[in-house]
Amino acid sequence: MISSRSTSYAKAVFMLVALVGICVGYAAAQSFTGVFTMRNDNARTGQNLFETVLTPQTVNAKTFGKVFSYSVDGQIFAQPLYAPKVTIPGKGVHNVVYVATENDSLYAFDADGLAAAPLWQVSFVNPAAGITPVLCPPKTSPNYYCSIFPVIGISATPVIDPSTNTMYVLTRLLKSNNYVQSLHAVDITTGAEKFGGPVSITGSVPGTGTGSLNGTLAFSATTSIQRAGLLLSNGRVYIAWAGTTHGWLMSYDATTLQQKTIMSTSPNWIGAGAWGAGNAIAADASGNIFAAFGDGGFDLDTGGVDFGDTLAKFDPNMNLLDYFTPMDQQCRAVNDRDLGSGGPMLMPPQSGTVTNEILIAGKGGTPCDSNPANSPIYVVNRDAMGGYNATADGDVQDVAGAPGGYWSSPAYWQSSNGSYVYYGGVTAGRGSGDYMKMFSVTNGLLSSTPTSQTANLLPVGATPSISANGTTNGIVWAIERQDALGTVPGILPAVLFAYDATNLGRMLYNSANVFTGGGLRDSLGCGNKFAVPTVANGRVYVGTQNELDVFGVLKVKSGPDLYLATPCYKFDTSKIGTPVSQPFTVANVGNQTLTISGLSITGLNAADFSQTNNCTSVAPGANCTITVTFKASSVGAEAARIMISDNANASGSPHNILVIGGGEK
Repeated sequence: MISSRSTSYAKAVFMLVALVGICVGYAAAQSFTGVFTMRNDNARTGQNLFETVLTPQTVNAKTFGKVFSYSVDGQIFAQPLYAPKVTIPGKGVHNVVYVATENDSLYAFDADGLAAAPLWQVSFVNPAAGITPVLCPPKTSPNYYCSIFPVIGISATPVIDPSTNTMYVLTRLLKSNNYVQSLHAVDITTGAEKFGGPVSITGSVPGTGTGSLNGTLAFSATTSIQRAGLLLSNGRVYIAWAGTTHGWLMSYDATTLQQKTIMSTSPNWIGAGAWGAGNAIAADASGNIFAAFGDGGFDLDTGGVDFGDTLAKFDPNMNLLDYFTPMDQQCRAVNDRDLGSGGPMLMPPQSGTVTNEILIAGKGGTPCDSNPANSPIYVVNRDAMGGYNATADGDVQDVAGAPGGYWSSPAYWQSSNGSYVYYGGVTAGRGSGDYMKMFSVTNGLLSSTPTSQTANLLPVGATPSISANGTTNGIVWAIERQDALGTVPGILPAVLFAYDATNLGRMLYNSANVFTGGGLRDSLGCGNKFAVPTVANGRVYVGTQNELDVFGVLKVKSGPDLYLATPCYKFDTSKIGTPVSQPFTVANVGNQTLTISGLSITGLNAADFSQTNNCTSVAPGANCTITVTFKASSVGAEAARIMISDNANASGSPHNILVIGGGEK
């Protein structure tokens, strides 16, 4: 179903020259400059229009696949970032891919696999100084919140300022058992702190909501969860939080790291956090800020300051300029159908009556939506957003989307034959999967039904990325998480898909469908929630729970190749002091002997895990076994990594297995 609030429109005309530069709006420039921010640009379109190596002709099982991987010390929730031709002191010039982990670490890897070890690595953890990661507390704790399990550290995608070689990143740590969140400015050539950083996140606003004291609401580093990607705009770094109590939005000067603005999006209520499935808050070419907020109190229509289920527009100083709130907001708030479960995307300038538009979609379904079979995708006029009306939405258009709504964000691409929006949602069962769908765009209006869709279901939806050479050779990339969103952390491998961007029914590649030597040739690490692929210079970078996997055009590969059918495992909760064990199979899917030169256990809880193995020399097509034993020493979550040193360097030695346990009395 489609409802339009416009009258007549001419045929869509849109040219790439109308797009704005990569760091201030839409992805268009004279050449590829890098991926410096979540979803490629501040409009969050998800497109790299300067990809010449990866085409629908080169991306297939014979010529494309996993080329190498890098082990990391924590789960990768943030989108990998990419900077070309970076001078690393003492190590020369490299194309660099940057990875942030939940263990509060930053890595700079050679993006082409030319160096086995990180070019540099920074850990913000220092146990000797009482600085440790934030582990999930026991469920009986008043501070229990573990949608990311078992460690919550750097969840949000950092942002890079290429003009100063600075990366901004927000960490979450325990310092002497106190929760602390900090903004860091890091030199992308060395990992060193800049501008006198880091600075701790603090502040307060007038408010009477949960946790307030005498009419003042203070920011809580304990209950505030920072998932939305960081935004660099107007010479400031903008940061948005959700959490178990209140939403927050702040900005910091990009060169002094001094706080410039602070607001709570629910100062007199609870909720209204910026989740966005990890997608970043957006900005237009004028520096206006756009953010979507989840369930919570709402009173903007009566002059209040609570933003529940609202898409808001702010000026650079975070003064509210305009907003859109669905007419079913009250129903959404009490039935967990928040608008902010998905992230917004600014559309490039359109040729219809409404030039500047923004898309947003969140959770949906009964009992709130007027069409309970399909939750709406809202097309909103950025220059007149419509506010709130209890009887009729003030948007430009709403289109029947996925039955259960979206924990994901859209992508945009204009081909030589038309413009398209790509969306991957879920069914009404929330986790039973839906198809990735493509909608055509004409005069700023989406087609009432998809013009194509994938043949395969994506169990929890997906946020797509687009690669293309301008208006040709478009490919839609998506990462499948096989575990349900509510499964923490999930143990099944991620799956990378590629589709023809002109027809999603044509699958180009499926990483779970290429078998060789008794295993999957292109196996990935364990799938994370809300993972977004980064496409740059002929490579696709996928963050997982235990490694960064890198895909590209295959070269003739000869030698050993290590395959782990189970790259992650979660033991059932066990009594303190009672050992439990699990075997893991290591297979050689290469054509030469695999030599295991060493096995070690690393991580915060390494002492509670042990291993035995029969792995030394593994012939092609054969396998060996590593048996891991966990014996809890305390109540709560524990984690470690089994590091495997081997001669399969082409595929990413050392490899690792993430193991998680939990103790109870």
